[in-house]
Amino acid sequence: MDRTLPIALVLVGLLLAPLARGAGLDALSSKDSVAGLKTALDQGATRAVASLGAKDGFLANPKVKIPLPPALKKGEKAFKLLGLNDEADELVTAMNRAAEAAVPQAKTLLVDSVRQMSVDDARQILTGGDDAATQFFKRSSYDKLAAMFLPIVRQTTAKTNVAQQYNEFAGQAAKYGLVDAKDAKVEEYVTRKALDGLFVMIAEEERAIRKDPLGQSSKILKNVFGAIGK
Repeated sequence: MDRTLPIALVLVGLLLAPLARGAGLDALSSKDSVAGLKTALDQGATRAVASLGAKDGFLANPKVKIPLPPALKKGEKAFKLLGLNDEADELVTAMNRAAEAAVPQAKTLLVDSVRQMSVDDARQILTGGDDAATQFFKRSSYDKLAAMFLPIVRQTTAKTNVAQQYNEFAGQAAKYGLVDAKDAKVEEYVTRKALDGLFVMIAEEERAIRKDPLGQSSKILKNVFGAIGK
């Protein structure tokens, strides 16, 4: 049996798959495509913010729980030997509470990013990978979110003596290269981890919508994300 024919058919199928994938989307108007995507982004961001901004949103979620900074993580055994378990736990709780307090402020900025999205942005996201929308949020809002989160995190972590002691220790250690400069202040570490957690949850929401568009309550979501697979 000539094996070149089946191989050729497979190659043709691979070449035509992207075209077929875009055909369903092309059948929709640009207005519908953008409207569907904006609905999805708003829904995903709102759910992510709501889940993380609640009490224990970070602390009780192993996917996003913020651990001790690396400089302290290495000395975790020393904490135990010195009987300072409570202090270490206090810092972990304070860091996660700080993230939970900061995240609700993200909604306004994320919604603004959606409103400013262009038609080209929308089509690139719709035909992109499973986290294309999440990456769009990162590009458009990460720095602004970090600036918004930092003072809230600082205010919350400053209430614990352990956080202040860490900053003093890490600040000195960073001068000698013993601690990564980006981890020299606990509030900057927590801000970064809070943003990481936020985008992890947004990505989960995005994947859920892409995987099961027909299971969504919004008709426009069903039409637009359903069309991607056609």
